Amino acid sequence: MARIFGDAHVRRFYPKVLTVEETNVRINLAIERARTEGFHFQAAELKGSGELIGLIGLGVLSEWVQAANPSHRTVEIGWMLAKEHWGKGLAPEGAREWLDYAWSIGLPEVLAVTAKENAPSQRVMQKIGMTYDPAGDYEDLRLDEGHWLRPRVVYRKRNPTS
Repeated sequence: MARIFGDAHVRRFYPKVLTVEETNVRINLAIERARTEGFHFQAAELKGSGELIGLIGLGVLSEWVQAANPSHRTVEIGWMLAKEHWGKGLAPEGAREWLDYAWSIGLPEVLAVTAKENAPSQRVMQKIGMTYDPAGDYEDLRLDEGHWLRPRVVYRKRNPTS
């Protein structure tokens, strides 16, 4: 994961790359959140080989995102794959499995949030049947005014059985 989180191209829609130490903190947080929440972003592996290719999963939205737009539901879906695995349909495949899990535990809706400029992630959101919600857009207030990553877009998908 440190190689993936440390790759400037993979992280081009994030404010910075992560160090090994920061990656380890993220991994420990994911383990803790999975234990307390029942789910969180998890390692994604290729089925045949078990090769680590990134992460995919569900996560409870951070408090600052919920504060930026209180109408947001509390669970998001997300992914980050090593660049050598882009364009193979792996992000949508894994995300669909996580959506199935979300519906199986009775979540009424799942959000996806990304930088406005992140067209590749928005394409994945569309491929998994999410709908763009312009009313949910907000700004990442952790970034300076005018920062190109500050505008955020929101996609939603409702539980089909709700």
